[in-house]
Amino acid sequence: MMNMISYSVKLASYVIMGLICGSLILGSTELFEVSTSFPEMKQDFGSLKRFSSASELNNFLKNTQQGQLYFALEQGLAPNAKTDSSLGGVDYSGTNVQVAGVDEADNVKTDGNYLYIARGTIVYVASAYPPDKGKLISTIDLHAKIKGLYIAGDKLVVFSQNNTVFSIEPSTKTPNIMPPYPVTQTTSIRVYDVSDRVKPTLDREIKLEGNYVSSRMIGNYVYVIVQKGAGLVDAKAQTPMIQEGSKTYQIQPTDVLYDKNIIEPSYSYTTIMSVFTQHPDVPPQSETLLLGFSSTVYVSLKNLYITVGKGSDTLIQKISLTSGLIKPVAEGKVPGWVLNQFSMDENEGYFRIATTTGRLWWGWRVGSTTEQSSAVYVLDQNMKTVGKLEGLAPKESIYSARFMGHRCYIVTFKKVDPLFVIDLADPMNPKVLGKLKIPGYSNYLHPYDENHLIGLGKNTVEAKEGDFAWYQGIKISLFDVTDVSNPKEMAMIEVGDRGSDSPALNDHKAFLFSKERNLLVIPILEAKINPSHYGGNPSANAYGDFVYQGAYIFEISLKGINLRGSVTHLQGDAFLKSGYWFNSEYSVERSLYIGDYLYTISGRMVKINNLADLKEINSIILK
Repeated sequence: MMNMISYSVKLASYVIMGLICGSLILGSTELFEVSTSFPEMKQDFGSLKRFSSASELNNFLKNTQQGQLYFALEQGLAPNAKTDSSLGGVDYSGTNVQVAGVDEADNVKTDGNYLYIARGTIVYVASAYPPDKGKLISTIDLHAKIKGLYIAGDKLVVFSQNNTVFSIEPSTKTPNIMPPYPVTQTTSIRVYDVSDRVKPTLDREIKLEGNYVSSRMIGNYVYVIVQKGAGLVDAKAQTPMIQEGSKTYQIQPTDVLYDKNIIEPSYSYTTIMSVFTQHPDVPPQSETLLLGFSSTVYVSLKNLYITVGKGSDTLIQKISLTSGLIKPVAEGKVPGWVLNQFSMDENEGYFRIATTTGRLWWGWRVGSTTEQSSAVYVLDQNMKTVGKLEGLAPKESIYSARFMGHRCYIVTFKKVDPLFVIDLADPMNPKVLGKLKIPGYSNYLHPYDENHLIGLGKNTVEAKEGDFAWYQGIKISLFDVTDVSNPKEMAMIEVGDRGSDSPALNDHKAFLFSKERNLLVIPILEAKINPSHYGGNPSANAYGDFVYQGAYIFEISLKGINLRGSVTHLQGDAFLKSGYWFNSEYSVERSLYIGDYLYTISGRMVKINNLADLKEINSIILK
């Protein structure tokens, strides 16, 4: 027991459920031997109790009709006070994150001198600064699908997924696992020492049975959330396994936290693990909860919040994060559904959340309300609701939300874009200060400063055919909320026609903004309508043809928004064969800057351009 890894107790995230029929093998597999020694039982937390035995867990799942083995599949998760970092006097942009100081995994990272780029199963390491010396210097092939990465000093943390067979030799067989041994998804956490960027070396690797859901890095600790469907095989519960080095441990039923008063139609094991990035000998810590299938994760500097949809309500688990220690704190519940992580926030000890009630879910109305509406709820440190504002925007759903200090901004949409300004200075009494109705909507809201907000979405035209609107081109807005009772759209620019798209509409990490540089960069696939294709009079639902893909560089300030230029990685007749669908490994997905240079990244290339005149300086091919 003295040489064992010290595992605590574990937690959750978000998922789609699938049924494993027989033995499912999607790719290469690995075979693990399982140890029979496990850590001692840990304490309970409030209403969360631990199972007293394997038979209690088996009976619990059986009585809640968990008769099959399920597996979980990941569902597709800033104010970033300042995205700039500094190294040797050179500013560079970090990942666009929701909470300053809480890093989020992405497929591109920089430390100001080097680029770390994940594509498929490979991590590319390239020298980046000075730009004229930029080149590919090493690659790491993980032979598994990469989910994201972090850079922490001279340590590179990479998450990947693969299929694994966990097996037990006859001499160490325990009653928990019975053949046939299932093939399940395994999440791997690899930490590389990249002090020599030309020859990265593997420091440690930890494998968790389950699907990668989300992760964050706070200081030198990485927190990862993994989810595995809970079910019965031959009337036996299949708890997750964890491996580091030559040892594999099975999480025991007495380690699993659950709330017996909350019954779900299906369950999953949600494991939260912390890993210290700077030294491989520091043991990881973890907690596992038996929850419903989770949806959305929000993380502050001190706490992690996980939501689970429960009928017409959202259940929220609050977990404390302190220097790698993971401790469930409290549970809460609010009506409605959560859109994404930006619908949640923590401020001065209060948790705020925006939801849509009566929402349509795959064509079925969820909840007892006769129509959709939106709401904002404020919960105290014990996750008890202390304030609420309900009935916002009847018949509309939330398209984007952003909390900034004592304010909340919500965009709802059906035919026009109502931007609500909500006051949360008094947590007990949230109230609407003002609203603005304009054509279009914003998928993503980003702080410009205390009194101005950037919106990214699409323009719209009201349909003559019914009570809805047709999406048009990419719309970028600058909102002035200085007069909270009368918010204004002080500037707007539209790129392309109907059919235009951008990864930044659904992924905030593709959004690059620097107020100090008056810089906004967004990757866009632009479509333009040729009127001759529609008899010279295209209707509002007419689609354009793809004409360009690349990073669009805007100058943005309180004076307005102007398109300065664009950078593409495509060559030749890439669009002539695309029709209504386009995909290319040379599509720009990310951008960043180091010093006075813009770096645009696609699956096959990095281009470096001077920010002053956008002149190309260098390019790096990712082989």
